[in-house]
Amino acid sequence: MEGIEALMRHIYLFPLVGGALGLIFAAIALALTAFAPPGIVAALILVAIFKLCGINHADGLADFGDGVSAHTTVEKKISAMKDVYIGTGGVVFVTLTILAVYGSLAAIPKEDLPIALVVAEVAAKQSMIAFAAFSSPLHQGFGSIAIQNTDRSDFLVGLLIASSISWALAGLLGIAILAIAQILALWMVAVSRRNFGGATGDGFGATNEVARAVALVLAAILLANGLGWEGPVWTPW
Repeated sequence: MEGIEALMRHIYLFPLVGGALGLIFAAIALALTAFAPPGIVAALILVAIFKLCGINHADGLADFGDGVSAHTTVEKKISAMKDVYIGTGGVVFVTLTILAVYGSLAAIPKEDLPIALVVAEVAAKQSMIAFAAFSSPLHQGFGSIAIQNTDRSDFLVGLLIASSISWALAGLLGIAILAIAQILALWMVAVSRRNFGGATGDGFGATNEVARAVALVLAAILLANGLGWEGPVWTPW
């Protein structure tokens, strides 16, 4: 736990982690789009995301979905979230999120895909900071360590880093995607409070998965409607 606590004390650096992961996914996208059709590219990027990021956050989304979809008392919602078996709610939440990511990756033009992947990953990681900064922990665990060690100053520093990356790569479009992802994180805070009385590590991880999906969906929609990246910094693609 000491290592995790040390990491959480520097949670404001999460957007840099997102940027690094995004660059790896961007490189994979560049390589794949040279010879593979969009559907195959999207599927293989999804594999890369889960390979490099792990499935812990997706597992958190499944647990979060089980708890939220349980139409009963707060105590039973928490029990459903803690249950080791995945329920219908969890399956639906994870499936819809994966479909959203897959559909977006397949829809985004190949020349725009690398930047979209970086911007989405940065937005997702900053959303985790927002969730932690504005939440109250429900119980002890990984989630409580993140929440207890994150305050508004961490959120602001992370937001500055995330905004700088998003603006440099994608201009106002990148800032818009980042902003919507932060609003989503605050909504996840409200959902956690309403359903469970507080936040858990499941909500923390779920926010990452949902924010990535929303960021990519937004990118796909905005790009399809004629908007483009207008970042001031040159990129190799």
